[in-house]
Amino acid sequence: PETIVRHKKLIPIALEGGELTIAMSDPANVFAVDDLKMMTGRNIKVVIASEVEIKNAIDKYYGAKGSMADILKEMDGPSDGSGDDVELVKEEDTGSDIIALEAQGEDAPVIKIVNLILGGAVTAGASDIHIEPFETSLRVRYRIDGVLHEVTAPPKKLQNALSSRLKIMAKLDIAEHRLPQDGRIKIKVQNKGIDLRVSVLPTAFGEKIVMRLLDPESLKLDLTLLGFDEQALKTYHKNIDVPYGIVLVTGPTGSGKSTTLYSTLTTLNKPDVNIMTIEDPVEYVLEGINQVQANSEIGLTFAEGLKSFLRQDPDIIMVGEIRDTETAEIAINAALTGHLVFSTLHTNDAPGSMTRLNNMGIEPFLTTSTIVMVIAQRLVRLICPRCKEQFEVEYDKVKHLGITPEMVGGKSKVMLSRGTGCDLCSNTGYKGRSACYEVMEINDKIRDLVLERAPTHLLKQMARENGMKTLREAAVWKLLKGVTTLEEVMRVTFTDTD
Repeated sequence: PETIVRHKKLIPIALEGGELTIAMSDPANVFAVDDLKMMTGRNIKVVIASEVEIKNAIDKYYGAKGSMADILKEMDGPSDGSGDDVELVKEEDTGSDIIALEAQGEDAPVIKIVNLILGGAVTAGASDIHIEPFETSLRVRYRIDGVLHEVTAPPKKLQNALSSRLKIMAKLDIAEHRLPQDGRIKIKVQNKGIDLRVSVLPTAFGEKIVMRLLDPESLKLDLTLLGFDEQALKTYHKNIDVPYGIVLVTGPTGSGKSTTLYSTLTTLNKPDVNIMTIEDPVEYVLEGINQVQANSEIGLTFAEGLKSFLRQDPDIIMVGEIRDTETAEIAINAALTGHLVFSTLHTNDAPGSMTRLNNMGIEPFLTTSTIVMVIAQRLVRLICPRCKEQFEVEYDKVKHLGITPEMVGGKSKVMLSRGTGCDLCSNTGYKGRSACYEVMEINDKIRDLVLERAPTHLLKQMARENGMKTLREAAVWKLLKGVTTLEEVMRVTFTDTD
């Protein structure tokens, strides 16, 4: 029970046969061991851990003391939560753009729980929060370094109250439960401003809420820190330092495309350059750059925004995404009339973007006349520096990843790294992420293939002959440098097919 582990400052870590292994900071406390032996009826094996490690483990598995459990004790616990929903929401509607997440004694318990969920996500370095309703329970998960982790959730009876509280913070319609809604929240956690993009979606058992956390302080706007290898960065710099053309960044949602584009625009931002962007939404504010929020409800689409940009004397244009043929055609026209255009496209790799534009109805002679470079990217988790360890593995067991004998100096064993887990990384073995880049420069050989409407695999083959590293090769490079793991390489990249 939680009361026992907290009082005696221990935590169980293994049960094998009739023996229970526990971690304690004071192994000489024979009274605690005897009490535990009597309670469980098992032999007790003691291993030593620091008091801090034990406390962190208890908070992780039982929930932080003074937070969720204590807040719930304050509540009388309404039978279904519905009777108190409106009262709870009306209790605090500040009308302010910024809501400070500093729990006060007079706050309603549900407000404290919302603050706990949001503040916990910021502290954990999460990029997203998922609040998911099921038939008899709620689930709360944080996406940390690209992977979802479940955390302590409030009881099902608070579902409606939590939903109402978050919707009022995001200035959404609390009476609407049938349609999806999107909103924004600005909060302060420990004097740090955080923007949240809120998405509410009706499901079979209630409203699922997902919040994307945008922390300006965590944004890296230096291209050298993003994960490019030396040759890829050189190629990238060469092709963004051009007077006109199109540069495309491809990859799935959450792969770091916005960070790459923001870093690029920051690099190009000079007093003699007019940079304009249209985004949906504007994730981060960049000083000296004219950023426009797209709004399809009033007709301000990417295409309409681009049309207006061309009358604003721009040098560089960034459009959040090429979603349709009209946007693609206007972007190409902008490049043909002497502008440098950056945008994103959803394809699996860099060569696939040319085929994608072809399928959208864009003539090959237009793409070859304007596109100067396409990059694809994925994010891999970095090994925690505190608990990092090296180990050897047989070459034959990793060669399927595309590791050649030349890469490992012809050795029969390969030295790799991994994280064992510690309090710094919450026992995941990972801390932070880095991008893997596939940089395809559009040269004459690539243009000839595009004009012939060659399939993607031939474009990829030619790009590799021209020196392009694939996503898998870029990830393997990080693996051999000891910054990521074998599992991460296999999780985020596919095997190259010749």
